[in-house]
Amino acid sequence: MSATADTSRVGRASTIQVALVALFTTALVTAQLTATKILGFPIPVSLPVTGAELILPGASLAYALTFLASDCYAELYGRRAAHVLVAVGFAMNLVLLGLVWATIAAPAAASSVDPTAFATVLGASTNVVVGSLLAYVVSQNWDVFVFHRLRNHTDGRALWLRNIGSTATSQAIDTVIFVGVAFYLAPQLLGVGSALPGSVLIGLAVGQYLLKLLIALCDTPVVYAIVGYARSRADAGEPRPSAD
Repeated sequence: MSATADTSRVGRASTIQVALVALFTTALVTAQLTATKILGFPIPVSLPVTGAELILPGASLAYALTFLASDCYAELYGRRAAHVLVAVGFAMNLVLLGLVWATIAAPAAASSVDPTAFATVLGASTNVVVGSLLAYVVSQNWDVFVFHRLRNHTDGRALWLRNIGSTATSQAIDTVIFVGVAFYLAPQLLGVGSALPGSVLIGLAVGQYLLKLLIALCDTPVVYAIVGYARSRADAGEPRPSAD
């Protein structure tokens, strides 16, 4: 087989890896940009804590996709590679914040959109930044850890179990840390913003977690499809991803 053919095969195989990294990073930075908007989803029944509406940060929708991407990545490329993905994502989050803050600080032309409105929309408050970064580091590394513990425990079987199990527990950790730090601890300790009442905090956390859990349940077929496609490409003669 020629060197050109080998290079082509490696390139096709790496497309899946690049796509997963791109999805993870895009969803992550989108979550950072949309965190300040509070969403309200009406539901057909009234729950004891949330009532008839689920209240959650706008970041929840995009952030849920990061767990889909990281679970696929961990399954195909292993635990160490998944931890590298989490570290790279954290660094890109800092790059995003630096670029956004630099743009906000730069002088605006007369034809620009209102600088105050621009800063309000894109400039996440200090409490949201601290809460989101801390929640990200803890929950994403926990997700990788639990995913591979379940993978080892089931001898590589039951992908659905490790996808749902790792995501459900890590999303719970992420929700508690983000809501607790961003809307309660940071306002008190750093003096930025006002701490929300306990009942509002609980409602925000429950609403956020319920939607994330629903997305985790619904994305399981997508995880199977992505992993199955990647492995079928390997069975067709392309280099097989290694999962340590």
